Amino acid sequence: MRLKGPTTNRVRRHDAEAPVLDGIYTPTAILPAPPPPPSRPPRSLGDFSTAPAEDIVNVTADHFSQSEALKWKQRGSMRAFLGHLATFPGDTWQERWEASGHDEGRPVGDAAGDSRILRMKLNCAAGQAFALRVVRPTLLGFRCNRFFHYSPWFRGVAQDPLLEEFCRRADLLPMSQARRTRAKFDVCCALTIFGIDLKDLTPEALLHYAVESRRHELAGEKTSFAGTLAWPILHEMGHFPASAPRSLRGAVTRGQVSVEEAVDRHELHNGEVRDLLVEYIRRRSAGLDYSTLRQLTNLLVRTFWKQIEKINPGQKDLKLSEETFTQWKEWLMVLPDGKPRLDVDGPLMAVRALYLDLQSWAAAEPERWAKWVAPCPIRDADLRWFQVRRRRLQERMANRTRDRQPLLPILTQYVNDRWHRLRTLLDAALEVENGEEFTAEGVTWLRVSTKDQRHNRPPVRAVNRATGELVHLSRDEGYAFWRWAIVETLRLAGLRAEELAELTHLSVRQYQRPNGEVVALLVVTPSKSDRERIIPMSTELFHVIAQVIRRHRNEHGTVPVCVRYDSHERVWSEPMPYLFQSFHGGTQRGMSGNTVWRLIGRACDELALTHPQFKGVRFTPHDFRRLFATELVNNGLPIHIGAALLGHLDIRTTRGYVAVFDEDVISSYHQFLARRRAERPKEEYRDPTPEEWTDFQEHFDKRRIELGSCGRPYGTPCAHEHACIRCPMLSVNPKMLPRLDEIEEDLLARRKRAVAEEWQGEIEGIDLTLNFLRSKRAQTSRFQRVGAVDLGLPHPRRSLSP
Repeated sequence: MRLKGPTTNRVRRHDAEAPVLDGIYTPTAILPAPPPPPSRPPRSLGDFSTAPAEDIVNVTADHFSQSEALKWKQRGSMRAFLGHLATFPGDTWQERWEASGHDEGRPVGDAAGDSRILRMKLNCAAGQAFALRVVRPTLLGFRCNRFFHYSPWFRGVAQDPLLEEFCRRADLLPMSQARRTRAKFDVCCALTIFGIDLKDLTPEALLHYAVESRRHELAGEKTSFAGTLAWPILHEMGHFPASAPRSLRGAVTRGQVSVEEAVDRHELHNGEVRDLLVEYIRRRSAGLDYSTLRQLTNLLVRTFWKQIEKINPGQKDLKLSEETFTQWKEWLMVLPDGKPRLDVDGPLMAVRALYLDLQSWAAAEPERWAKWVAPCPIRDADLRWFQVRRRRLQERMANRTRDRQPLLPILTQYVNDRWHRLRTLLDAALEVENGEEFTAEGVTWLRVSTKDQRHNRPPVRAVNRATGELVHLSRDEGYAFWRWAIVETLRLAGLRAEELAELTHLSVRQYQRPNGEVVALLVVTPSKSDRERIIPMSTELFHVIAQVIRRHRNEHGTVPVCVRYDSHERVWSEPMPYLFQSFHGGTQRGMSGNTVWRLIGRACDELALTHPQFKGVRFTPHDFRRLFATELVNNGLPIHIGAALLGHLDIRTTRGYVAVFDEDVISSYHQFLARRRAERPKEEYRDPTPEEWTDFQEHFDKRRIELGSCGRPYGTPCAHEHACIRCPMLSVNPKMLPRLDEIEEDLLARRKRAVAEEWQGEIEGIDLTLNFLRSKRAQTSRFQRVGAVDLGLPHPRRSLSP
């Protein structure tokens, strides 16, 4: 039934039969349901259901007003409201309210006509009547009116210690006063429309309030939920059972759907084929993860059979005519937007597997599968160009990597410089009070306060005195930090987006050698290949991870434990100390893959304003992974070592990632294998002797040189003839920066003489050395900006002597 009568812009009507939610936001953990009526309705100031109007007027004036002048106004407002209700039939005030039609979304103030003063009186009195429990409105009846002080009114009447505890916790949230007030308002509104106290508010009831508010678009944006901030507070209070989701997002996010639901959403007309596909996909699901299972369902149901039914509505089985299959294949080659489909082999291989699986299963279970056996319409000729298409795909990926390889240093430098600039400004602003000026990088700034003086963590803002630009330093610095951390971690570790989001504090491990040297390791949890791997962290990567841990420890004292939603598997994780997390919806939550994509994309958009080569170019997390593999292999690392670092089970996968000098890499790798097999006898593949093990450990000590340490692998000679400044394996100790300055002065003096003597070859060599030296110095200077970071790693307990 459609609601009738006028309404405000804040309340939009919907068909009662319309679905509440769709997509992934459908409650599955718990179902929304209003609470049952309480055995004893809350009546802290008495039962006013049949009370005389004058008694209610007197209680209202005594409770909500302090001065006689205000009491006089309160009496007049309540008399006008009750007089309006008295014009409708009913024995109780509730019956008269329901007969008035205001529950359908018509504001009380509409009864005032053109009188603005009377409209304000009726609106104020209606809110006080709701707080006194004189009448109990529906959600629409409540929200079609505007109340600015409803939460204090309701709390003053209720005098509920549990509600006061909730409000006290809400006031501690690190966010603006407006959002904290909204959390308290949502709870007071829910208690009002349900006619209960807070002790009777269940997760199902609050979820019902949130879902209905979204259905009527009462929570702000169309995709927003009411009660988002209130839910985690009630959960932390222990008011909700431990089995309830920790957040409203967890309650409304649709989890994994069954095979039947996944197939039925495509509305197939042939019921027998629908049952076949359900049974086939369910049998295949035993060996597939949920993400792959969804992809298989879409290929077989939406891409294949749904289109077959459109082409030939009378198709009853899997025996397709040549004409029907030809039309389907022609449709498959073109996307709905008219562009050619690049991935043609995926649907073809899935359909081919369906037919061949049914043929093989029918041999073992003919009573179950034999009736569906049919000639496979996908012939060898359809897959003749499979390898060609795969090569074209690899060529496109290689070209994409080549296009982005020269842009990577620009992106890295941009996110690094922006974060350090904002961090410098923020540190300088924190040293002065609001209204005071400070100078950073030669620019004068004025620190200004926020409008919300009751913010628990007031944001830091500053105005550029020369240009008048207002900068939200605390917000922008945090945004720039996480963008820098994401880009650097992807670039230096070659992780997948999912692996990055799943890094935790427990992923940082350390190995201590007998001589006391500590080697930092990063443990990557199983993802696509379902295989855990360990990555030795370079100095740069360790610096990034340490910065992330330092930030959490500075803000929270430790790395907070939170949950994360896996958008691929459609499940919530167990609480873990995720490194990449943010404060969202009143709780800490692990970052999603979409957040990683969005942060990288915005950095590219900002660079496009000043760098034309970034126009139309986007970096994805996998681009960093391919660039990482290309850099490793083309710098001489054996490709099988690169495959282990990337977590590839097949070395050919790693070979496909290498975009630059591909043929050279392959030939060099095969030469390396042949040379190693020829030079390493079989008897050498044995357990090392004590002397060999000692020699291996001494190798790391021999890598120490004047400027720092050499990172060349064990058993390899110096490939650069001890030209350490030019060597990419050199890691400069920050303490040796003055020594680099001395070397630079010497090189400049040598270059000056070479110019005077016209030694062109010497000039070219010195210039090359100077470029490497300055690059090393800039790299080392970045590491020197931050001191030691306590990673909070657990230490083994010492055994106590008996």
